[in-house]
Amino acid sequence: MTITTPGPCRFCNLPEQRILLEDKYAYVVRDSFPVSPGHTLIILRRHLGTLFETTKEERLSMFELMDQAKRMLDAELHPDAYNIGLNDGAAAGQTIPHLHWHLMPRYKGDRSDPQGGVRWIFPDKARYKRP
Repeated sequence: MTITTPGPCRFCNLPEQRILLEDKYAYVVRDSFPVSPGHTLIILRRHLGTLFETTKEERLSMFELMDQAKRMLDAELHPDAYNIGLNDGAAAGQTIPHLHWHLMPRYKGDRSDPQGGVRWIFPDKARYKRP
């Protein structure tokens, strides 16, 4: 099913062949500019910019699709770990104002020192005292 909404939103106008998994509330595609092999997006069907205005059903749907996408990636690419990211608002780095989560497979050795994970958005705060 092709998702269509008036306007220029690229997530509202994705061709059906890009969709890997879907349900009534959300769908899954591979990222067009992946940061790692298998970088995947879980996208809300409804054109909405923020997680904080979703319904309980929409959030549950997105989590279920993320679980399914992870199982698919585990079988296909065998990553060692995952980062899950959500940029909610322009100040947080959201460039497409349509709610989507990033599921980014991680692989041993893809970064010399992965400690800090998502804290690397502020490199001077990524390294903190180790226990």
